[in-house]
Amino acid sequence: MEDLNNALATDLDRAFGSVVDEMGPRLFWGLRRMCGDHQEAEDLTQETFIRAYRALDGYEPKRIRELKLQPWIWTIAMNLGRNHVRDRARRPTAVEMFETGTEDPEPIDDAAWDRRLAILSSHQRDAVVLRHVVGLGIAEIADAVGRPEGTVKADIHRGLSRLRTTIEEES
Repeated sequence: MEDLNNALATDLDRAFGSVVDEMGPRLFWGLRRMCGDHQEAEDLTQETFIRAYRALDGYEPKRIRELKLQPWIWTIAMNLGRNHVRDRARRPTAVEMFETGTEDPEPIDDAAWDRRLAILSSHQRDAVVLRHVVGLGIAEIADAVGRPEGTVKADIHRGLSRLRTTIEEES
């Protein structure tokens, strides 16, 4: 990432596409797991990159070179995601009315994982998703969420334990 920081400090417009290419897919899938909706995750991913670009545009080159880029962008994404989920919870939701024809068990899919992840506390969900969906290290997660490394480890452990229990109860 140091080369990318140097490229951003030298020519932000030319190098920012590399940031999007490098982080875009993982950012999208992390946000997808956090918010539970494909379209919303796309919007949040785009908004994250817009805010990151605007912020970098105002930074001095020295500051860009010293920036821990990945955790910094994840901090932006996490804040947007949390705000989005909070705002969505305040809006009334439409309920679709329909009859089901069969009582087949539900296959394991994104909706099932979304429900499972929704059971976790926001700190646990964020830590588990950033670690096991996105692949960030403990220190990077701690930087992104603004919590101590030991707390992040505990959030991951407790979140995984709760997911295991939930999956066992479903069986």
